Amino acid sequence: MIPAVVYAIPFFVLLVLVEALSYRFLPDDEERGYELRDTATSLSMGAGSQVVGLPWKLFAVVAYAAAFALSPWHLSAASPLTWVLLFFADDLAYYAFHRAHHRVRVLWAGHVVHHSSIRFNLSTALRQSWTPMTTLPFWLPLALLGIPPWMILLQQSVSLVYQFFLHTERVDKLWRPVEWFFNTPSHHRVHHGSNNVYLDRNYGGILIVWDRLCGTFEAEGERVVYGLTKNIDTYNPVRVAFHEYAAAWRDVRGARRWRDKAGHLFGPPGWQPKAEV
Repeated sequence: MIPAVVYAIPFFVLLVLVEALSYRFLPDDEERGYELRDTATSLSMGAGSQVVGLPWKLFAVVAYAAAFALSPWHLSAASPLTWVLLFFADDLAYYAFHRAHHRVRVLWAGHVVHHSSIRFNLSTALRQSWTPMTTLPFWLPLALLGIPPWMILLQQSVSLVYQFFLHTERVDKLWRPVEWFFNTPSHHRVHHGSNNVYLDRNYGGILIVWDRLCGTFEAEGERVVYGLTKNIDTYNPVRVAFHEYAAAWRDVRGARRWRDKAGHLFGPPGWQPKAEV
């Protein structure tokens, strides 16, 4: 099964070009726009993620099918209620996945790729991880709920397509009710900020209500500084993809106590052991 998002890739690339041209002819001194090497890295990361992701999806389909077979009931795709359940269940699964990948270092090591650019534009949406294997546990419960696997994969693609359009500085805040319920470019700019006030905020996929309910919401206020708290200063796709895994491994090797080794893997990014008294 080819993920539906694959068919959208040519349109993504076209829209990246359109947005880049908009900066050429309608520049904005407060927006960083595009830089050729940065964009090339983002596109390379996106291409690599698809190469890795396609065979991984085959494994995911088998896992979802097995979980679906174990479910005591099978929901009908013909029922509108199944699609409503899928929409909210998928978005909640994405929130849990996204939050975990910011708070557990071994998961962050893959997700950090997406935050590694100091620019924020549509090409940033394509800067994706080459290690998608950590996604499966967050969506398996949907199959156990009796939702058909093909529906889960389709909704995942819908969510990813929606999120592509969040990666832009060209769209200001939207109508207030939209900003309250849905994830928007304004909310997602906050998520990509390295400002202290913006760290670990706005994890939502399509909806922003999970962040509001769980206390992780932050409205856009001060000017967003994009990138990491400690930027990696490289355009090499391989280094971008694996630099945090290498850093975590160095910390694990350098730790003397097993609990410190575990902390470097399963603690939040930046975790350090307490000094021995």
